[in-house]
Amino acid sequence: MKLNKIKLVLGLALGLSLTSCQKFYDVESSHLIEADKNHLVDANDTIYSVTGILNKLQAIADRTILLGELRGDLVNINKHTSSDLRDIANFQIGEDNKYNVPSDYYAIINNCNYFIANVDSAQQNNRGERIFKKEYAAVKSIRAWTYLQLVLNYGKVPFVTKPILSKEDAEKSYPMYGINDICDYFLYDDGLADDPELQDSTQNISYIEVPNYGDVNSKPSRLFYVPLRLLLGDLNLWAGNYLRAAEYYHKYIRLRNGENSAYPTTNMATNWSNDNWLGWSSSYISFFMDESVGSTSELITMIPMEDIPSNGNYSQLRDIFNSTGNNDYVAQVNPSKVLRDLSAAQNYYYNKWDGDGEIKIVPKDGTVPERYWGDLRLGTVWNYDQNGTHPLTKETTERQEIYKYSTTNVHIYRRGLVYLRLAEALNRAGYPRFAYHILSTGVNNTILNDSIIPHYKPSKDYLTQNFPFPASATAANGYRVVVNPKDQSRGNTIGIHARGCGFTVMHPEVVDYGDRGYFMPYDADKKKTLSAADYLKWEQEQVEDMIMDEEALEMSFEGYRFYDLMRVALRRGDPSYLADKIKARDVDGSITVDLTDTKNWFLKWNNQIGF
Repeated sequence: MKLNKIKLVLGLALGLSLTSCQKFYDVESSHLIEADKNHLVDANDTIYSVTGILNKLQAIADRTILLGELRGDLVNINKHTSSDLRDIANFQIGEDNKYNVPSDYYAIINNCNYFIANVDSAQQNNRGERIFKKEYAAVKSIRAWTYLQLVLNYGKVPFVTKPILSKEDAEKSYPMYGINDICDYFLYDDGLADDPELQDSTQNISYIEVPNYGDVNSKPSRLFYVPLRLLLGDLNLWAGNYLRAAEYYHKYIRLRNGENSAYPTTNMATNWSNDNWLGWSSSYISFFMDESVGSTSELITMIPMEDIPSNGNYSQLRDIFNSTGNNDYVAQVNPSKVLRDLSAAQNYYYNKWDGDGEIKIVPKDGTVPERYWGDLRLGTVWNYDQNGTHPLTKETTERQEIYKYSTTNVHIYRRGLVYLRLAEALNRAGYPRFAYHILSTGVNNTILNDSIIPHYKPSKDYLTQNFPFPASATAANGYRVVVNPKDQSRGNTIGIHARGCGFTVMHPEVVDYGDRGYFMPYDADKKKTLSAADYLKWEQEQVEDMIMDEEALEMSFEGYRFYDLMRVALRRGDPSYLADKIKARDVDGSITVDLTDTKNWFLKWNNQIGF
């Protein structure tokens, strides 16, 4: 890509507010920014440039999901699957695979590099406010996020931070960076991380809000950006800086909607309507259809796509995961037996409140369809009929709907993921009990002080000061922690597992510590015979396995699974952790590569960086 001129975007209304239009981005605009400009100092040019970067993100939107999901263990291909998708699932991605195009990532990176090098981020208005600080922070975040996606898929990548503006620049040799190198650069050299001396100061770049240009196609433009705190949490998580990662995730939860507003897990879930298993009600399904920014909205970041294929940059995900008119009503991927078995293995606990309370467990027999056994989330988002009817031919055919793909846009971050990554980071930082409560009861200051801090007394002050969950950050609309049927007044949110399994804290298969009525993985013999450090390691791995199962139940089909497995396998120094799980879904032996060799986890670099 030559950047003698960058073709960018029109479509701004008065006040720099984007209006609804036929396309999200009019890439045929004749508005040009000259490459030899010293700075982007004009407001229109600067906003157009940011919007042009968002346009480039559309090219990698689908593969961000597909490369993460098809290579995991939660979906299987079928006879209708395209050859490109089949090769992804079988780890045989060739240079001609349409999802193996590194130049698409570098188109984003080069535009970001150009913007960062040329925007006048110090320009101020007459009130002394930096005019383009939001755009500058957003572009820095997009560049780091894009590099992270690139290196997770390719293992090592050419690393370029200056804009490529000439053939000579394009032909230079650039250093090859691996995952650790990428994380280190953006954590320590790019100015993204908070300065410890300015920990609570708005001078840190992570405090800068994302841009807000109003609505585009009736979608809030603030959802088009990756919040820096989440990105910094992810970079630290991959780098093994677990406590730092937890701090960033927690800070996002506390400050996402402002200092005094809430971003709790909420009590939205999928529930049996009664204990006779005659039907269920679900606020959970709205997570995937609601693309607003309200207090109950689950969505944090999306890549906005076009509404119809003829506009280009149209997401194919709905036609891959669902039976639609565009694919002759045959979906190309299905939930794997691994996922179906994991979901069915859970127990759903119905709390029948009648005085002392009664807990009923959904039966796993012919009383209810198998996809509703155990955890309700799978059955809520996946509708499957082996004997469906083709709308046109009226012939019997398989029909599938996965309601996570009901909109035209590609969702990248949502609330449940932040809590699960917070749990993952806290667990590896040395606080498995804290992590467990994020899954089981939910967390507020009462639970923090009563059931978490007493087990980490040397760190009491640290936990209190750095991970508070006060009412102002968790209480909203009556959200509550489900702790005990006789005492439901002490909390205000729910654990992630309760989103699909009901009154989960009454789970009978786990061991009661006995001190405060909460539950944790526990082994009395190991507790007696292992050193404190070794027992903590055992406890961390038990909780980590629970978190990974919860990731599968909560985030299935959303593109995270392969990367989650890879991160844990690398952390444990055990490639078989990933290999064994993926082998379990390979029912027909199509995967012939050795996945205990980490080189086979990555796409083959095809030397197309695209400058």
